[in-house]
Parts: sequence; structure tokens; C-alpha cells
Amino acid sequence: MKDTHWRRWEIVGLLWTLAAGNLLHFVYDWTGQSVAAGLFSAVNESTWEHMKLLAVPWILFSLAEYIAVRSGGVAAPRAAGLLVGLAAIPLLFYGYQGVVGRDSMIVDILIFQVAVLLSFWVSWTLQRRRQLSGAGWTVLGLLVLLGVWALFLLFTFRAPELPLFIDPLTGLRGI
Repeated sequence: MKDTHWRRWEIVGLLWTLAAGNLLHFVYDWTGQSVAAGLFSAVNESTWEHMKLLAVPWILFSLAEYIAVRSGGVAAPRAAGLLVGLAAIPLLFYGYQGVVGRDSMIVDILIFQVAVLLSFWVSWTLQRRRQLSGAGWTVLGLLVLLGVWALFLLFTFRAPELPLFIDPLTGLRGI
């Protein structure tokens, strides 16, 4: 794939993930708490559901990019980037809350933006270096992307009794 073509895909993916992730925060309520919307959007204010705001647009774009560019060098770096971003959200969120003692909506939004940028940086770096690009890595990358989405779908309806899944406003988990 030509470098300009790849860059265009990646810039569109970055903008898509930032925009869709921010919008998906509100879709569940905008649709009258539709279960179908809950499959793609945050259903409460838990940290896990905020992680879904990165995961869903990232995975949808990654699968579209994989199909469109027909490159095995996309899936595993995209999966690695996603995992880094998903780890960054709770680490940054609970880290700053532990230091400050409370949360701030502005900081929470910035954490999402930082996680998206970090995810893309990891993915871009791995793709540019052509790392994780063999057939085995491609299969593993696709399995990770689909597995992560499956976990988000499952935990939307059957969230574990862990603090990560508890809505701090209501004390509830999932739908």
C-alpha cells in the first residue's frame, strides 16, 4: 500500500474514533435507552462503558480498514493499539482520581482523547515498522479485536461485580 494511501486511512480512522467515541457517550440516552444502541454505546457512567467509547469505533474502523486495504499488516497493530488505549483509560482515570480525590469531566474527556491518540501512535508505529504483520499475527489480531468486542457486548448485559463496571452515579452495572 502506498504511504499516502495508508496515511489517509489512518487520519480518517483517528478522526472517526475521536468523533464517534464522543458521540457514542450520548446515543443510548438519545435513543430512549434502546438495547440495540447499548450494543454500540455507553449505557452508564462506569469506567468500563467509557472504555467502550474507544473500543467500538476503533474495532469497526479496524475491520473496515483491514477489508479495504487487504493488508495483513493492519490487524495485529490495530489490536495492540486498542489494548494499550483500553489499559490507559482506567490507569489514567483512577490515577488522577487517587491524587486529586475527585473527578473532573474535562479531565475525563481529555483522558479519552489521550487514550485514542496513544492507541493510534502504537498502531502507527507497529505498522510503519511492519511489525506484527505475518499471517499468524493477522489471525491473532482479528481474534483480539473480535474478542474485545464480544467482551463489551457480554458485559453490557452481565457486568461483573467489580468497581470498573459500577456506575458511580447509580451504583448499577450494565443495562
